[in-house]
Amino acid sequence: MKFRLTPRESSWFTLLSECAVHLVHAARTLAELAAADRPERLRLIQELHDVEHRADLAAHALIQKVNASFVTPFDRDDLLLLATRIDDCVDLMDEAGDMVVLYKLGEMPDATVRMIGNLERCAELTVEMIPRLRTMERLRDYWVEINRLENETDRIYRKAIADLFDTETDSRTLVKLKDVIGTLEAAVDAFERLANSVETIAVKES
Repeated sequence: MKFRLTPRESSWFTLLSECAVHLVHAARTLAELAAADRPERLRLIQELHDVEHRADLAAHALIQKVNASFVTPFDRDDLLLLATRIDDCVDLMDEAGDMVVLYKLGEMPDATVRMIGNLERCAELTVEMIPRLRTMERLRDYWVEINRLENETDRIYRKAIADLFDTETDSRTLVKLKDVIGTLEAAVDAFERLANSVETIAVKES
């Protein structure tokens, strides 16, 4: 067994888990919002905003603990980056939901449903990964699968944009949908950046 000079205090991983769980709530709420009719979307966007606010509070609590602590389970800059990366993912999902509501869009294209499905899976994988940071074991599967999902989402994104230009006759709707699809793609990219940060931590701690 590898001896570690840095303690793995459980409260750190509790705080990280509290940050990560908001990813799942945000992704699932976004999925509901995309499938809902316009009146129901007004309720769901407020719920999504509430999730984003709670995610901000959780990230702030972790950042405060990092700044107040002399010893951290791994490099303090890496801990701060994890908190920031998680918050970025939630922010982008909230932004995508906001666009759907503010643009008064109707039924969403199938591509957006598939992209949101990938966001849900990214969120679930991240929550499952957090406890493994305690031992730094079995982390590789996480970033490999996130990378696969990001590559798949890129393909969906490119096809969706091409289809929009081929089939959408209303220029305003085209621009609105392009914005939403681009933001969903950016959200999956944010998960990949989070996974890259986890990989960097794992390499440092190995």
